[in-house]
Amino acid sequence: MLIVGIDTATVQVSVAVGGHEGVLAATQSSRGRQHAEVLTPAIEFACKQARIELSEISVVAVDLGPGLFTGLRVGVAAAKAMAYALDVPMIGVPSLDLLAFPVRFTSRLIVATIDARRGELFYAFYRQVPGGIQRITDHQVGSPDDLASELMASGEECLLVGDGAIRYSEVFDGLKKCEIAEEGFAYPNATSLVMLAHAQALREQWVKPWDLEPMYLRKPDAEINWSTRPGV
Repeated sequence: MLIVGIDTATVQVSVAVGGHEGVLAATQSSRGRQHAEVLTPAIEFACKQARIELSEISVVAVDLGPGLFTGLRVGVAAAKAMAYALDVPMIGVPSLDLLAFPVRFTSRLIVATIDARRGELFYAFYRQVPGGIQRITDHQVGSPDDLASELMASGEECLLVGDGAIRYSEVFDGLKKCEIAEEGFAYPNATSLVMLAHAQALREQWVKPWDLEPMYLRKPDAEINWSTRPGV
């Protein structure tokens, strides 16, 4: 089984290829919002590094979001097109799961955060479980102060991970029991995507391309700007 993972939920675009033998190749690039320009070369590069042909892929995995609206549209559309062309199933994994997975070895409460712009965060809480992580809250969107209040009320030691916590570090630095993970864990990545998708593929927990939908949580900024303009 060979899985290609596509992640375009944030400013970083990443692609990985792997399967039973683990992750065979991975690449990532940060070029602002140029997701469409970067993605196809990244897929070609990852396949070349893994020494496989695209036709050998048996599952297409994609980051479902939440994240940048345009980035998600590009990644999900490309992943669907590839799955249709290869006639293979798909697996979608939320971006916050991908953020939490690399820090799964901590015993603390894991709080995955993504900068949602407009002074808000996408976030969810996780706990370590044998073999991985378990999400214990719904995906949420709220202000940094909202999240800080939740963490203070919980009274638990926690590890915040993601660019959301880094951007609003001044809000969380004052919380005694909370630590912000280093910048190397700022973005979800396709390596974690392939690893989590592989576990789901073994259980045949996949979907057809037409059944897969991105997770936005909030209207796109352009629609918000239009609806809040003077006179509307």
